[in-house]
Amino acid sequence: MRFDSIYHGGPGPVGAAVAQARTAGFDGLGIAELQHDPFVVSALACAAPSELRIATSVAIAFARSPMTVAYQAWDLQALSGGRFALGLGSQIEPHITKRFGMPWSRPAARMREYVAAVRAIWGAWQDGTRLNFRGDFYTHTLMTPMFNPGPLRVARPRIQIAAVGPLMIRVAAEATDGLIVHPFTTYDYLVDVIEPIVVAHTPERSEFELVGQVMVAAGRDEQELAAAVGAVKAQLAFYGSTPAYRPVFEHHGIGELGDELNRLSKRGEWVAMAGLIDDATFDLFAVRGTPEEAGVQLVQRYAGRFDRLAPTLLGSADPQIAARLLAAARNADA
Repeated sequence: MRFDSIYHGGPGPVGAAVAQARTAGFDGLGIAELQHDPFVVSALACAAPSELRIATSVAIAFARSPMTVAYQAWDLQALSGGRFALGLGSQIEPHITKRFGMPWSRPAARMREYVAAVRAIWGAWQDGTRLNFRGDFYTHTLMTPMFNPGPLRVARPRIQIAAVGPLMIRVAAEATDGLIVHPFTTYDYLVDVIEPIVVAHTPERSEFELVGQVMVAAGRDEQELAAAVGAVKAQLAFYGSTPAYRPVFEHHGIGELGDELNRLSKRGEWVAMAGLIDDATFDLFAVRGTPEEAGVQLVQRYAGRFDRLAPTLLGSADPQIAARLLAAARNADA
């Protein structure tokens, strides 16, 4: 199993994050899209000296045209010498329509077509084929020599998508190079729901990556650990308030918790929301302990399940915690 670090910050500190991930022994760095453009941050990460795989984890697909993303990923793959992976996510309807001002409909079908459009554009650049993509959501039929960047000297970027629901999981299995498993996923949901869909709909499992993101609360003492547990519970409450993620709660017979979190989120009661995440619910989604204990727990729970695993450390920015966790995980995975 390979291990990735996740970066949530902006362009300025990303060079230091690359160096820290490299020094700690991570295999890759995932660039999240929160308050900054992930492609800008990824460009700086790809330009920094390392052999890490750099991936958007994830970029919001429906906020951008497939043509725009095709150019960005193409340039990043060239800049990195073949170390870039394009990770895409759909986000949820309110963000796409109200934050980005973009259209929303049939997200699974739209994502399938989005991936096909990007690949058609890349085919025109790499193979010189005529661009003639016509779909229900996207149309790309014009590519003149002035706007064609030409072929890559390395392999085309891998495309992976994030998914929670069965329809999007199937799109990932059938149409992409990998599934990025959302942090709001339990072991049982992974085994009972995600894996059967992937196995049933992935023609070549050896070429398909299952990429896990698991929330971790780690601390070197009780005070650090308590702060980290609180941060994870707040994040779980935020994710759990999203109706689209309710099936994960339902799988464990606690669907009403999602309903209550959603009600509280509409009133902005974020502190109260975190208070609804009890220890039993926490343990369904996350691991906790010293860095060494958490690293071992990750491997015990997910060895043989994920091809790549990104521990999502919350509540601490100390790189030593990540380094100690990774060392313990590698020893347990040996």
